[in-house]
Amino acid sequence: MNVFRKISVWSSGMGRVFRNELRVIFHDFGVLLFFFGLTFLYPLVYTLIYNPEVTRKLPVAVVDNSRSAESRDFVQRASASPAIDIYAYCNDMNEARAVMASNDCFAIIKIPYDYGKNIGRGEPAHVEMFFDMSLLLRYRTLLSAMTDLQVDMINDLTGERISAAGLSSYAASGALPVQSESNFLGDTEQGFASFIIPGIVILIIQQGMLLGITFLGGTANERRRRNGGVDPEAVNDAGPMATIWGRTFAYVLVLIPSTVYVMRIIPEIFNLPHYGSPVDYYLFVFPMLLATAFMGQTLNLIMKERESAFIIWVFTSVIFLFLSGLTWPRYAMGPLWTALGDCVPAVWGVEGFIRINSNAASLSEVSRPYVWMWILTGAYMITAYFTVKYIRSKERRLKTVKTQSNGGY
Repeated sequence: MNVFRKISVWSSGMGRVFRNELRVIFHDFGVLLFFFGLTFLYPLVYTLIYNPEVTRKLPVAVVDNSRSAESRDFVQRASASPAIDIYAYCNDMNEARAVMASNDCFAIIKIPYDYGKNIGRGEPAHVEMFFDMSLLLRYRTLLSAMTDLQVDMINDLTGERISAAGLSSYAASGALPVQSESNFLGDTEQGFASFIIPGIVILIIQQGMLLGITFLGGTANERRRRNGGVDPEAVNDAGPMATIWGRTFAYVLVLIPSTVYVMRIIPEIFNLPHYGSPVDYYLFVFPMLLATAFMGQTLNLIMKERESAFIIWVFTSVIFLFLSGLTWPRYAMGPLWTALGDCVPAVWGVEGFIRINSNAASLSEVSRPYVWMWILTGAYMITAYFTVKYIRSKERRLKTVKTQSNGGY
């Protein structure tokens, strides 16, 4: 009977904390801005920025030193590519570099004087291409276009040479004995938004939750300083474990609409990849929300005022982006950075959600990141528990000092 009474007292305390935390959230415009405004607007803005997803008709300058029928054919084929637009014909490289320096073109095609002769002799012919590396997206598009053009010309020239050798039957069957075809799983458009937005939305959910929780924590610390170490807005008669779970359920409940919005509605609006089962990725993201909620409550230990939350945002947003593996693969990171990334819930969230969302993986197929997020949930639950315990012990000490000071006076 005593056990049931303890469970009842614990549940009652958790319920009071839960209701009180919801009241505090919905009476604080700054927190609502982080929980709803940031998570609703950022995915929309990011996706609009990256639409259209691919770059087309990039201006290119040509330096044709060969001035042969073969070189003109090469330039015509390049111009027919959807990625390349021949902007100018230049007399030499100095003129072409001047055009690139003025940002009128983003690449230079240089055809050497012996290009036509080498093709006529059946010898290797070389074409040089100089790229403006200020934007890797343009570089990738131009390089892919030139690679495709190279493969097409190899097919045609090999077929012509085989036919000229009297092997027309082989030429008719295909110029190359082995043909390759690229299939981009999970990103059929080969677009930047389809590649990066599924991972970015997970980071936005985490950052929005962390900002809101630390904003609440900084505000609570300000109230304590004004009221002799006691937060009058808090439920102080619930145990530490009941307190952290009551707050966590409040944060998760508030973030559910934003989570559905960024994981389901945004891909539908912009036709981004969303091949996985919604049930799988909602179940998958649940431990990430729990771990993030406990992580935020742990960070409240260092939140001295409301504005401290912005430091968390500025300092961690870029770091979390790199640790997630979106811009640099995690397997290429050093042990220190890999270990640091393992401690961030969204890092595992990005890995698993992209597999489910873009490659239709099941929950069992992303068991490793899923288990890791539950491990982080347990670890941050413990740290959040001791954080609340420490803050309350500090409150009691300050209250005792204030009482003694008043009595002495």
